[in-house]
Amino acid sequence: MIQRNTLRSALDAALGRSRIVALIGPRQCGKTTLARELVDVDSANYFDLEDPLSLVRLEEPMTALRPLEGLVVIDEVQRRPDLFPILRVLADRRPLPAKFLILGSAAPELLRQSSESLAGRIEFLSMGGFDLEEVGAASLSRHWLRGGFPDSFLAATESDSFIWRRNFITTLLERDLPQWGISIPALTLFRFWSMLAHYHGQIWNAAEFARSLELSQPTIRRYLDILSGAFMVRQLPAWHANLNKRQVKAPKVYLRDTGLLHQLLGIRSEKDLLMSPKCGASWEGYVIEEVLRSVDPDEAYFWATHGGAEIDLVLRKDGRLFGVECKRVDGPRMTPSMQTALDDLELERIAVVYPGPKRFAIANRVEAVPVTSFATEPLFPS
Repeated sequence: MIQRNTLRSALDAALGRSRIVALIGPRQCGKTTLARELVDVDSANYFDLEDPLSLVRLEEPMTALRPLEGLVVIDEVQRRPDLFPILRVLADRRPLPAKFLILGSAAPELLRQSSESLAGRIEFLSMGGFDLEEVGAASLSRHWLRGGFPDSFLAATESDSFIWRRNFITTLLERDLPQWGISIPALTLFRFWSMLAHYHGQIWNAAEFARSLELSQPTIRRYLDILSGAFMVRQLPAWHANLNKRQVKAPKVYLRDTGLLHQLLGIRSEKDLLMSPKCGASWEGYVIEEVLRSVDPDEAYFWATHGGAEIDLVLRKDGRLFGVECKRVDGPRMTPSMQTALDDLELERIAVVYPGPKRFAIANRVEAVPVTSFATEPLFPS
């Protein structure tokens, strides 16, 4: 069993300081498994809103929840947004007999009622599938190909993993989103998601998607926000510096899990991946997700000018500004774009993340960093 010690420690700390903690992330990423380490699934303090018995117990939610003490878990909370006002009342009791851990597969933007009724009482903790630190450096190729969803990563064969991911996409579109009140034909959203996979790592252009799918730009924008809210897509905003240069303003879009990206692109094996024209973009997205988990920045952006200068990530952390480049090469080298970013953005340093084994200096304030090293040393030493 793969241990998720860093995430468990973060969850314990959040529960220690907050009355309500929302552990949010995509379906099937391991939220329930983690919660069951804290509260037994057969306990009266555990409610699974996909279990008919739990739904019956919560027909009178105040009556069911008020007597409970200790930690109470409510799984798949997005199915019952009417619980949020009740949780607010229960969280305001003094002394406080119970704390609540709520698990959700939709981001706060899709759970507007939670952010409105629980403001000041709730702490959000994000969770994804396995990261490279959890699965180990020796599993880099497998992790990149299959992605981090536990059932995909741990599948017995590549075929089993591919089929699991295909079924995951179907279930999300045909069952989960409708249960959240999102009524969009599954085939329409699948076509959009598939097109998005081919634009992975590119600048968002709503007009191009609208023309191709014969839909309005507001509709296309809504589709993008829905997939972002379900943790399937990352919209990486553009960094704007006070420069006399025309800078890109639209966000970049990435599929957050490379396993799902590869499924939508029809990439079944490592050989397929390495031969694919999307190999470089896939690696870029993979590294970005690993960096964001490792660094946990206060803010994250990309930067690009219309003249061609760009850098994959601009990170703000504790008042410091860093850059990250994602390169799938044996020996990263300094590029004009890196020098421009260093000078124009006044970056403290740039890390060029690559698949090789050694960390080494490329130039002043520019360093090559193995993607496998995040577990043992910080990306940006203090």
